[in-house]
Amino acid sequence: MRKTTKLSTLILATAALLSSVSATAFAAPFPAHNPPGNLHAGPYPDAFARAGYSRRQVDAKVNTTWQQLFHGSPGTDANRYDGQTLYYQLAPDLAYVEDIGNQDVRTEGMGYAMMIAVQLGHKQEFDALWNFAKTKMQIQSGPEQYYFAWHTDTTGKIIDTGVAPDGDQWMAAALDFASGRWGDGRGTYDYGQQAEQILHAMWHESDHGGVDMFDRQSSLPTFSPPFAVDYTDPSYSLTGFYKVFAAADPSDRELWDKAYTAGENLLQKAANPATGLAPDYAHFDGTPYLRPSETVTDNAYDHNFQEDAWRAIANANVDASWYGVKPWEAQYSNTLEHFFQGQGVSTYVSRYHLDGTPLTSGQNTYEPAHAEGLVAMNSTSAISATNPDKNAFVRDFWNTPIPTGRARYYDGMLYLLGLLYDSGQFRIWAPHGNHN
Repeated sequence: MRKTTKLSTLILATAALLSSVSATAFAAPFPAHNPPGNLHAGPYPDAFARAGYSRRQVDAKVNTTWQQLFHGSPGTDANRYDGQTLYYQLAPDLAYVEDIGNQDVRTEGMGYAMMIAVQLGHKQEFDALWNFAKTKMQIQSGPEQYYFAWHTDTTGKIIDTGVAPDGDQWMAAALDFASGRWGDGRGTYDYGQQAEQILHAMWHESDHGGVDMFDRQSSLPTFSPPFAVDYTDPSYSLTGFYKVFAAADPSDRELWDKAYTAGENLLQKAANPATGLAPDYAHFDGTPYLRPSETVTDNAYDHNFQEDAWRAIANANVDASWYGVKPWEAQYSNTLEHFFQGQGVSTYVSRYHLDGTPLTSGQNTYEPAHAEGLVAMNSTSAISATNPDKNAFVRDFWNTPIPTGRARYYDGMLYLLGLLYDSGQFRIWAPHGNHN
């Protein structure tokens, strides 16, 4: 298990130092902070400290958000729209995170919640979430063995056996980090073995008649195996995880290395060069994915910048936080910030055509126009940007209330992840040591 005493001391010392230096001294991006090939990055950039917030303030905000989204009011009506929490116990050792707007359970949210729990050290919640995912959502036999059905109802009954690769990747990363933070137990709680099993399946379902999660030719995750496999979703390219996966799944190290390079290339190609906006779904070459009935000027979800695409911003900046800022990441974040500054940092809307024209309608009508999830993701651009006004995005996020009500699921998960990203508390806990 990875020892963290010295690392924690270093992080606190770094935060204190950053707090004492004026923000203008950090107009350049955070530099590379680990040798090439070193899996364990650190210290981790603290964008909140650079924007003038103290560690005490940040820790209080993170704890308040955790308590509200995981242990707040469950809601008083059948649909739970008036509640605060997303975390519900099905049994003493089973828990799920609910998509409140759709009243179901999704692998995406389960993966986010497991990662948040391990990052904040909440083992009881982590184990209950993982037990639900393992026993209710994971497919145990056949050509999709060890993949996860992408959503169930709140009793754990599978609604659709299709697979959402982002959820599987988040759960595998969370399990690997749990192995590093807490050590491995037995069976379901042998975190490291469970992670490796999931990761191996991503490249090897085709060995027994199934469909791989990653396209072998492009090395990119497909949209939804085993059916929708001829295109991808840029936000599924979780490049920061792939160096961790290469260590966790050493037999496929070469494949994970290719996925890292391909994911970086996709994040660059998918972003509009003038606005930085990426589509929700894309062809493997990065061009927007349009269904036959769609046109580039319509409001369809697939080829515009909506909820899925918000996450691509954080994908680039988690990689920058963990492995040092690359020139393309700084340029990407600068382009995004320039666009959103033109829209108004505290007033921009959340859904656009890639050229920056706001959509006239979106996925739902109950989400705030200045959606908390996008505000959180945009704030991560401050990790790599060189824009002298980048702290405005961090302050806008800081001043944004914790999501509540019907829209609190997706925006709430991204909100709490954003707090971890920006505060340097989204860390690598992998148990594998340094791999050069």
